[in-house]
Amino acid sequence: MNRLLSTLAALVLMTSAHAQTRDYSKYYQNLPTKVAQVSAPVIPANEVSLTEVGGVGDGQTLNTEAFENGIKKLQKQGGGRLTVPQGIWLTGPIQLKDNIELHLEKNAIILLSPDKSLFVNDKSASRVFAGIRASKRKNIAITGEGIIDGNGDHWRPVKRQKVSDVEWNKYKKVIGGVEKDGGKLWYPWNDLGGYPNIADTPEKQESLRNDLVRFESCENVLIEGVTIQNAPKFHLHPCYSKNVIVDGVTVRCPWNAQNGDAIDFSDVNIGLIVNSTVDAGDDGLCMKSGGNKPEAPANGCEDILIQDNTVFHAHGGFVLGSETVQGMRRIVVRNCRFSGTDTGLRFKSGLGRGGKTAQLFVSDIVMNDIKDEAIVFQCDYIDRPAGSDLNAVPTFTDAQKKVAPYFQDIHINRVVCYGAGTAIKAAGILGLDNVRDIDIQNSTFMYYDNDQQIDPKTAKLNLTNVRLLPNKK
Repeated sequence: MNRLLSTLAALVLMTSAHAQTRDYSKYYQNLPTKVAQVSAPVIPANEVSLTEVGGVGDGQTLNTEAFENGIKKLQKQGGGRLTVPQGIWLTGPIQLKDNIELHLEKNAIILLSPDKSLFVNDKSASRVFAGIRASKRKNIAITGEGIIDGNGDHWRPVKRQKVSDVEWNKYKKVIGGVEKDGGKLWYPWNDLGGYPNIADTPEKQESLRNDLVRFESCENVLIEGVTIQNAPKFHLHPCYSKNVIVDGVTVRCPWNAQNGDAIDFSDVNIGLIVNSTVDAGDDGLCMKSGGNKPEAPANGCEDILIQDNTVFHAHGGFVLGSETVQGMRRIVVRNCRFSGTDTGLRFKSGLGRGGKTAQLFVSDIVMNDIKDEAIVFQCDYIDRPAGSDLNAVPTFTDAQKKVAPYFQDIHINRVVCYGAGTAIKAAGILGLDNVRDIDIQNSTFMYYDNDQQIDPKTAKLNLTNVRLLPNKK
């Protein structure tokens, strides 16, 4: 009987989930408001190596079919881990299914092919397939110590003013491309590698680019340990999803990467971002919310904890917006450091994009070398893609005018900033009273140009025990 019990116990261990032993309760101690806690996805212990299903990691062989076969093989077993061993694994799009973990060993690099045609969904689609994607799936994970590289140089436009002569000429020499707007803008077009264009014009092709990792309407998601870099657009983008964990992830791309957002939670309920490092071309740790999707597991951003992260370059260290339509509720950001970001805490939105915030708590943030504002509230944000007229006056429909941002019930405590252009800047929309009930306490800001630029007619901020000190240049 004892031997039988031992055998049964062993079988239980063999079939238990790879992610089951992770415990995140330590992050949820002493919170300023109640936040629902994440739980690790359950992944069966079955395992398949990419080499078992025909994968070749020589940087030349295309492994799209091998990834697909490995996932199908695990599906037949009820799910499990697809292991990517040491090597460079060139591939087209990868689609994860229920109960699948993609695990990258330390010296494994998944490299998206520069052949854009591999990612085309259909000719009527507004965007191509994401590099790694999942839709309406449960219990999915990407783990390990390897690298996922989006080969974004073959997708992103480049502004001439943001690169040196050496970099500019390298793009043309290695990829080819075409200059537009009198040489002020470069598009990856007519690739020298012989890869086909996927649209009629460089501008249309640029508009098709998608995220590197995108999970939509999924539940129980874990991204842990990996490096995600050089995305065609956003790097890590869970949206309309529930119970999402990002732990110990590194996101990196050139500082001037167009739309190179690092970690974007778009309409995520119950989320955790911890121990991660960002050095990116656009927003760093960003919360967004778009239009309502009643059938999705989540709408709006709520019950999210962001802790113990580092952001180097980014347009903002922690960012809300620009889309906040379905609202932001019960979000805690603490114990993070921002070094070299354009702005520190950035709350941005505009007409047609706005929603309400409630119970947002930001504390114990350190910043240095902040180019613009340490804290900024902006309600006139407009998205301007590469090549658009920066001087064009926007127009809004009556319906868009009704969708205004309301930044309220926001509490910022114990921030230290050494060096920012402006310490605090805030402006709302006249007549709406939409930037209010914002407390900033027990903080020190050293600024170069302005201590505060707060519009008294449209923004109501309460500053308590806040020091604003000039910083010698």
